[in-house]
Amino acid sequence: MSSSLITHPSTMRPMTTTTKSALFALLASTLLVPGAVRAQERMTVPPQDKPVALRGATIHTVTKGTITNGTIVLDRGRIAAIGGADLAIPNGARVVDVTGKHIYPGLVDAYSTVGITEIGAVDVSNDINELGDFNPNVRAEVAVNAESRHIGTTRSAGVLVSFSTPEGGVISGLSSALNLEGWTWEEMSMKGAAALNVRWPDPNARPRRGFGGGGRGQAGPPPKTYAEQVQQIKDWFGEARAYRDAVKSGQDVRTDSRYAAMIPALEGTIPVVVAAEGAAQINDAITWGKAEGVKLVIRGGRDALFVADRLKAENVPVILTSTMAAPERDYEGYDGAYAMPAKLYAAGVKFAIAGGSGGLYSNRLPWDAGVAVAFGLPEEEALKSVTINAATFLGIADKVGSLEVGKEGTLLITTGTPLDMTSNIEQSYIQGREINMMDIHKWFFQKYMEKIKQQTPKKVVP
Repeated sequence: MSSSLITHPSTMRPMTTTTKSALFALLASTLLVPGAVRAQERMTVPPQDKPVALRGATIHTVTKGTITNGTIVLDRGRIAAIGGADLAIPNGARVVDVTGKHIYPGLVDAYSTVGITEIGAVDVSNDINELGDFNPNVRAEVAVNAESRHIGTTRSAGVLVSFSTPEGGVISGLSSALNLEGWTWEEMSMKGAAALNVRWPDPNARPRRGFGGGGRGQAGPPPKTYAEQVQQIKDWFGEARAYRDAVKSGQDVRTDSRYAAMIPALEGTIPVVVAAEGAAQINDAITWGKAEGVKLVIRGGRDALFVADRLKAENVPVILTSTMAAPERDYEGYDGAYAMPAKLYAAGVKFAIAGGSGGLYSNRLPWDAGVAVAFGLPEEEALKSVTINAATFLGIADKVGSLEVGKEGTLLITTGTPLDMTSNIEQSYIQGREINMMDIHKWFFQKYMEKIKQQTPKKVVP
């Protein structure tokens, strides 16, 4: 390349010799220092190509008890066999001795933005919200950045499956179930349209102004009352139902991807996840869901305890998102959110724990469940809340959530329960792949430990 073609990116003027020398020195220092770049990045591994037998661990299946000194065989990405020490191991399998360790199913985050958000202050790295109130056809999976650094830190905490969820508007779009391993979103996708998300209006909020209106200086549409917002949701579902019926009857209907995206929810093949916090919101959402005949899941559930009897009677599960939150109201005890899972369990309400949705904090999911254990929830129920319950509510329990023959080989090898932050997750498998456990947190730890090592004065031996 001619030197005249090298230009400075900010001025687009030819670089001086000094500038070029500095640039080349920087590149050389990055490329020639062993591991300088490679250590920062997790490496995606290829699909499983031969059987793997994990032998000697305590296996926590979640749904079928605990196996001491157990063996689990992974083949072609799935669990081929599971049993005791005498379980037959296929010829040619790689045997891994995990004696003294524990094996758990990979944790499932039922409400996440991992992969669709990166840096909060950089708008172009966040693809969560869509403009407008009505966006049922938005699918989160197509926006997932498979190179996100949050994926590595989330996996290191034991979260191997997440439901990437769009937000914004009233009908926000479709959550997508993702395995957190792969080069592209297509490779990571488990179920593209896993749940339809609705944000229920708050009856105590000020009337909200709709979208649209005139240009600069012109008033938009008048604010909508709570009743009008609820009616708007009913109207959209009614229109989608009419669209479905017209298509089924063979009428000549112009394709509308928004209504078409709602058909699985109308027919009950995927759930409708309604974000609702207050007791009035939850009650009204249950009444609406029953009238619509949809498979309803409440997300948020700050006041779920106040309507626990109805949640149980109507068999409506809750995805809790505030187990480590501070109290929001003066009359609440400091442990209101911490003890909520234990109280819902005692009341017979089905629930999963999701914590917050922010990609930066998805690695906290196991500790959200761990806090609930500290405040009275049985440990086995806390584990279910971040594995089989989450998978069941959102329709992927045939793939993950427990360790059973035929399910995907997605699991953790640990020194103890993943709900305890003193436990170490030593290795994870996703669909039988022995994943690279490096992440940006670990890389920074290594980097600054090396700094301390280099800057610590050496003792001089006299």
